Amino acid sequence: MSHEPTAAPSGSPPVNLLALTEEGLGRLLQQFEWPRYRIGQILRWLYQRRAGSIAQMTDLSQKDREQLTHVATISRTQQCTVLESADGTRKFLLTLDDGLRIETVLIPDEERLTLCVSTQVGCMLDCGFCLTGTMGLKRNLKAHEIVDQVLTAQDHLTGEERLTNLVFMGMGEPLANIEALSSAIQCLINKSWGLGWSPRRITVSTAGLAARLKDVAALGVNLAISLNGTTEEQRQQLMPAVSQIASLKTLMAACRRYPLAPTRRLTFEYVLLAGVNDRDEDAHRLVKLLKGLRCKVNLIPFNEFPGNPFRRPTDRSVLAFQAILTRAGVDAFIRKSRGRDVLGACGQLGNLSPDYAGRALTQIESRC
Repeated sequence: MSHEPTAAPSGSPPVNLLALTEEGLGRLLQQFEWPRYRIGQILRWLYQRRAGSIAQMTDLSQKDREQLTHVATISRTQQCTVLESADGTRKFLLTLDDGLRIETVLIPDEERLTLCVSTQVGCMLDCGFCLTGTMGLKRNLKAHEIVDQVLTAQDHLTGEERLTNLVFMGMGEPLANIEALSSAIQCLINKSWGLGWSPRRITVSTAGLAARLKDVAALGVNLAISLNGTTEEQRQQLMPAVSQIASLKTLMAACRRYPLAPTRRLTFEYVLLAGVNDRDEDAHRLVKLLKGLRCKVNLIPFNEFPGNPFRRPTDRSVLAFQAILTRAGVDAFIRKSRGRDVLGACGQLGNLSPDYAGRALTQIESRC
């Protein structure tokens, strides 16, 4: 994490402990001449116990807690609005310290409970089927703002609920914020003081920043590539910005070079748009593109939102597309659209007011 806060000078605002790496916390504590094990103690309070204040850190003496309070604080997201879908999906609208807002989505599915995490406020890309892209990029999220989405979701779990999977498929292009993403994932997978996640249960998605795929490999997590087109022309039409960064040919070459572990496979996401990329010839071209790759394909019927010209394909055409892939030996799965009634489905996230989703759904349903 670059430009990391250090000890607050006298009269300066206290440092947010969540914004510090392990090394940064060590530098902060040097002024107190505390033993090194204090670093792990404090980090466990932050991540494993989700402490909201330094006063809760009861294995520190009262004097130590008072000393730490003079220079530091714990600043978690204070404003969180929860929109609940009829299918049990929950969308969290989180207000950041600077007033900007992000969205995080909790998706239940049989034995799985998946959290879809954002990495940017808005997005640098302009994919034509994604509401987030219409916002433009406001800024990158900091590492602690990424992790805080997981902590906040945990705060809202009920009964026996337990998060099983994390997907970085929310607002933003994760690989355009790779430094903060990497720091956040280190906090998530650290077993001694962090959240102890298995990298196998974390997936990072990219719209196609080919040169940075190797950075995902270094993290040990799963990789998903948002493909959505089978020709250069289609990708340029649907995803103009990322097509300028890397052509389809360049992206597929990077995928073939990707150092897959023996038990892993790549995931390709393919948003199906009626009459645009859902035809038989598209499916046959997709089979050829993926030949020889150890992979699976998630087919995502387009989730509509107001003002967008694309339309969701019929169930029949989605099944026909899947059948062509399956007959060719490609594992293809149809992604269920979850949370559409709160605009929480894939491609529907944006900086929205809570009442927008209801109005938007009414407009969409009037066309169905």
